[in-house]
Amino acid sequence: MDHDMPGMGGMPPPSPPQDHMMMGMGLTHMTFFWSKNAEILFSGWPGTRTGMYVLALIIVFVVSLFVEWISNSNYFKDKMSNYNGLVKTFVHGLKIALAYLLMLAVMSFNVGVFIVVVAGHTFGYFLFGRRNNSENNACQA
Repeated sequence: MDHDMPGMGGMPPPSPPQDHMMMGMGLTHMTFFWSKNAEILFSGWPGTRTGMYVLALIIVFVVSLFVEWISNSNYFKDKMSNYNGLVKTFVHGLKIALAYLLMLAVMSFNVGVFIVVVAGHTFGYFLFGRRNNSENNACQA
């Protein structure tokens, strides 16, 4: 009598690694690629038009700047000190939601998206974060 369950015999050999896999009708890359033909966050967006790809990169850059502004801006922190905890909690949730959207955009594995996210955060820190650190260091001295 055979006690093995059907289909539980030998496991098939693992398939070789691929740089993409099919998800529905779209193509999901699993390694970095450089192309204007990408899907960032939403199915079919930005599509295959160069202008839409550039617009998507600009939007991603601005969102990463905005996340740095929320995180590091003294102006923003001073304004928020007048509000109650509910408003501060909402703004914190907004910051986290936008940061996760940026993470998901980077997970499109498009090199252009990766570069503008890093550039946006870096430039945002240059504009908003470094002054906070130098002010904090001056207060501690």
